[in-house]
Amino acid sequence: MSEPGNNTEEAVAAVERRRRRLQGIVVSDKMDKTIVVQVTRRYRHPRYRKYVQERTRYKVHDEQNTARSGDRVEIIETRPLSREKRWSLRTVVERAPIV
Repeated sequence: MSEPGNNTEEAVAAVERRRRRLQGIVVSDKMDKTIVVQVTRRYRHPRYRKYVQERTRYKVHDEQNTARSGDRVEIIETRPLSREKRWSLRTVVERAPIV
């Protein structure tokens, strides 16, 4: 039989695999523990066959206030945290240059 600790680790890994992950750019970090991330999606239009860019903005929970405006971040889907927050910060992929 397997140890009890392994089952919980497997369950956590299974939940991690099901959650959606996106990458985007932080456009606002003015709120406390919340950032606004803009995700750009590029797809081919079904009728006109041209490539279209679609931008969506997500409110993301940032517990330690680590992300700054301009950073490229990875976000992960989570349970509803407030009226508009359904995403959580996973990692900061690339820091924005300090100007």
